Amino acid sequence: MTGYVGNIEKQTLKNNYFRQVLFTAKNAQLVVMCLQRGEEIGDEVHSNVDQFFRIEQGEAKFIFNEKEEHVVHDGEAVIVPAGTFHNVINTGKGRLKLYTIYSPPNHPDGTVHKTKAEADKAEEEHHAH
Repeated sequence: MTGYVGNIEKQTLKNNYFRQVLFTAKNAQLVVMCLQRGEEIGDEVHSNVDQFFRIEQGEAKFIFNEKEEHVVHDGEAVIVPAGTFHNVINTGKGRLKLYTIYSPPNHPDGTVHKTKAEADKAEEEHHAH
């Protein structure tokens, strides 16, 4: 397929993996994510990557630069500009399901991290090289 075409809401809701890359283009990457109750992505910053998030299920707290907090629900979107420290915490009663678009791509095409622990291990190995 030349690009991505699909029911992103259904794909997001059906995904139970921490992170799964659906499509990678030259300037953007589409990724679905699922955070377990109380789980967080962890404070991070992308120096050259803008990131768009849309929540499809649950409630999340977004923290920018370790001080600015926003509570976000199903149907709401967030954009994190490049250079902004950010963390996403699942503050709801169940799983947090969201999709995100990185511009430009941030993960190797085809990346699947079934759990946060698997994602952390892959990031450590990536930064060790």
